[in-house]
Amino acid sequence: MTPLRPTALLAALLLALALAACQRNPRATNEPRAAEVTTTSAPSVGVKEVVPPAADVGFPITATKNTTRVAGADPIADAAGAAVVTFPSESPGSHPAVVALADANDWQAVVLAGLLAAPPINAAVLLSDGDRLPAATQQALDRLAPTGSPAVGGAQIIRVGDAARPAGLRTADLTASDGFALARAVDAFQAAATGHTSDRVVIAGADDPAFAMPATAWSAKAGDPVLFTAADRLPAQTRRALQAHQQPRIYVLGPPAAVSDRVLGELRRFGSVRRVGAADPLRNAIAFARYSDAGFGWGAVDPGHGLTFARADRPADAAAAALLATHGTYAPLLLLSDGRRLDPVVESYLLDIQPGYTRDPVRGVYNRGWILGDEATVSPAAQARIDGLLEIQPVSDAPPSSQPSQ
Repeated sequence: MTPLRPTALLAALLLALALAACQRNPRATNEPRAAEVTTTSAPSVGVKEVVPPAADVGFPITATKNTTRVAGADPIADAAGAAVVTFPSESPGSHPAVVALADANDWQAVVLAGLLAAPPINAAVLLSDGDRLPAATQQALDRLAPTGSPAVGGAQIIRVGDAARPAGLRTADLTASDGFALARAVDAFQAAATGHTSDRVVIAGADDPAFAMPATAWSAKAGDPVLFTAADRLPAQTRRALQAHQQPRIYVLGPPAAVSDRVLGELRRFGSVRRVGAADPLRNAIAFARYSDAGFGWGAVDPGHGLTFARADRPADAAAAALLATHGTYAPLLLLSDGRRLDPVVESYLLDIQPGYTRDPVRGVYNRGWILGDEATVSPAAQARIDGLLEIQPVSDAPPSSQPSQ
């Protein structure tokens, strides 16, 4: 019997599962080169459909009633899965114009690539393994078949840092001598595509990726660039980038251990400065998800939100989180510690924003969760607990009585 054809979403999710088998092979990054744009002819690529066995669709790991898992064995596979979920590439208009490509071994490049997912570039984000394209990335790239973006001179690929160079595709290269200079280059590239600089900038520490990860999703959603700083000094490249923004609102993500008060004092020369964050990565991500200031920040302090969950020790999963912040549920990134269980601080936050209804859940609002990583990364038990805390719950609408019961 011919297997039943799944919906486009289910096909994309199952493709993510298929991509999970790609192997890790970390490589050291190469010496960066100056930014340039090269053009070559593009090959003919098609859409590859994955049809699963009808009797095995992977539930409840692939999805529960309130969660969907992008079940990659590593961040490379997660990024590939998130890319085809976001850009199903099944019909005209569902392909991305351009793909941003970063090296999974360079967490700073991954964080910076998120900005290119914002308008007007609207890039999908994929990961290489050093100068090699893993099977998961190549398969996703073949499926996505980027058409080329007028916003970036017709490029189909934007290389961020020393990522691999796919053969036969028009490529824009953003490379620099270090992460500070690369952040400035990506910021300038986005400003050129947009036609103006942003009036808001996120500053993240360059030493601890777990504190910087949540900035990626916001950058992708809002188009606010991320610039890096050393913990105790503001680098020259970051100073020059801030000068180009002409007194922006500056939001520093992370505690003083990541970005010192001394650096905050230096930043005040370039614009207004506010710190957002907490002492550990999990609380820091929650603080950023809650934060709101005059149009900046997720403001996720009540029910009705998408949320992405990733391990704090897998910084390259920020690439997948960037795409899930730009379409569908527009989800901020929350972090887990070891993924074996739901951390109490995250559980407390989910309880705080859990949806409720008084008469009819159809009229309620809902939370939705994306889980990044396979079962070895985030356990089914943790996923099930997240699912339960996202579920809309009945609540009483009767006011408390001030009279003793009769």
